[in-house]
Amino acid sequence: MARLARMPVATLRIWEQRYQAVQPATAPSGHRLYGPADVERVILLRQLTDLGHGIGAIAGLSTKQLQELVNQPGSLQGTARPSAAMRMVVVGPALAARLQRPAVSQGLAKPARVVATFDSLAQAAQAAQGSADLLIWHAPALHDDVPAELQAARRAWGMPRVAVIYRFAGRAATQAFAQAGVVAVREAAGDEALGAWLASMQTPSAASAAQARAPIEPHVAMPPRRYDDATLTAIAGLPPTLACECPRHVAELLMQVSSFEAYSASCVNRSDADAELHAYLQQVAGAARVLFESAMESLARHEGLRLR
Repeated sequence: MARLARMPVATLRIWEQRYQAVQPATAPSGHRLYGPADVERVILLRQLTDLGHGIGAIAGLSTKQLQELVNQPGSLQGTARPSAAMRMVVVGPALAARLQRPAVSQGLAKPARVVATFDSLAQAAQAAQGSADLLIWHAPALHDDVPAELQAARRAWGMPRVAVIYRFAGRAATQAFAQAGVVAVREAAGDEALGAWLASMQTPSAASAAQARAPIEPHVAMPPRRYDDATLTAIAGLPPTLACECPRHVAELLMQVSSFEAYSASCVNRSDADAELHAYLQQVAGAARVLFESAMESLARHEGLRLR
């Protein structure tokens, strides 16, 4: 069935068990017996979820209603698909279930759906089918070395973005993941905070901004500066085309925040408590810098400025 519908087996099982989207007959041996009607229904569901419909919203519809929804004018032939769902592969069943809660998805710019769920990174690498937009690994703790299985899963799914959501990690561990191009964030306690982080991953600059939009932790490595002082000084000196002169203000703020970030890193520490406080201040300044860098990028697009 999964091969006919061109979808991962794990996703089909979730649709069956959690949403009762299809209920095939079962043989005495326990094997599922899919009939032509079941095949048609699953294919319709896959087509609709590819268009951005949430499986929870359409699983209860009849096959006739699904067909009518597919046949709506422009539903499958549109040239632009701004609402196409972000496809996620999740390693960690508990996190996969949490990502599908309404409180997580309500603030997203476009739908996000879990296309496959795995218990381990090795399983994700071995059972890869197709491609996705984001691989998320749910890890209780991180160590200083990035698991080879994570890189194998990334290659198997052909994804540009990989994230790990952890509960405990030291500074060396988060820096190792950052250097490997993996977004590492501490697990948020609330679904709304998790949803805000997921929304940040849907933006073009997600790899750099996502860590700052997650709850600030003193041991999360911030990405390096995107704009040096020379670039920002040049922007601040340009003739303004906006009455409020926002490009100049943001450029000046960026230079100040970046300077304070560097200052916090170089402060003399009189005790362990001092060191912890300065690390936290550096983290806060870095988070603010990344957010202002994203704001500068938006301003540059609006003003037609070249930042490099």
